[in-house]
Amino acid sequence: MSSTVHTGYAPPTGPRPPASGSGWPRWLIVATVAWTVLLAGFTWVSARDDPPTVREQRTLSQAGPLVDGAIGELVAASDAGVPALAPPEVDRGCRISPFAEGATLVRAVEVAVPVGEERVLLEQVADRLPARWRAGVRLTPDGPRLRADAGEFVTVAGRVVADGRLRLTVDTGCRPVGDGYPGDATGPDGPEASALAEALGALGSPATDRQAVVSAPCPNGGAARTVRSAAGSASTSPPAALAPLAVGTPVVATPELYAYRRDGVAVLADLEQDPILLSATTGCAG
Repeated sequence: MSSTVHTGYAPPTGPRPPASGSGWPRWLIVATVAWTVLLAGFTWVSARDDPPTVREQRTLSQAGPLVDGAIGELVAASDAGVPALAPPEVDRGCRISPFAEGATLVRAVEVAVPVGEERVLLEQVADRLPARWRAGVRLTPDGPRLRADAGEFVTVAGRVVADGRLRLTVDTGCRPVGDGYPGDATGPDGPEASALAEALGALGSPATDRQAVVSAPCPNGGAARTVRSAAGSASTSPPAALAPLAVGTPVVATPELYAYRRDGVAVLADLEQDPILLSATTGCAG
């Protein structure tokens, strides 16, 4: 046998090719798949049954009663003014994550207050809200602002929107819709309906077409309730037409707003709206 080595040729020195069928052991693949299925099952059961711990798990239907109760607290705390409950607003289309849409629920109370006393009333409201809310008022470049935390990621805010007018809001932030926000039961007509009909009559409008009925539970029982309706222009100026209904001096009388109390009902006329928007509200007893 020749032992001559041919110049320019090197025998192969690299690793051997893998044996046919090599890779992850079958038992490891089976264990990985089983663990993935088990983890997914635990996650689904937890999301269904465990108490929510973050905002993204709480739906509008879960947050609704808390929001309604917070509105009742605001009505009770602002009874020095003339409150009116605004219809709830559900804004869909916000995103909880890149893959999940949500919605935001906002409820509000409009409050008429004597011009010049807006900040005083905001501070009174903050002082009368539950201590756990840690409510406070601070002065900002845009005026005084009320901030509070109603719990469960529900925020409370208040600000001056015009001379003699405040807006107090309760906001859920973006969260899953769930069964949606059902709103609250309106119940039978009360004295607010009579006060609204009386104001509509003074403005020369029929009392048949009500625009909205809104209510909220009061902290000490019962409910605050607002009925609203658009009204045509009176033959005389609206303040002059409504003045006979106000017992004594109205709470607010500006070119934009006229508000008074009559027989325990708060009546607010938004004169900036065309047609005029009337609200009559029974508040929360102290």
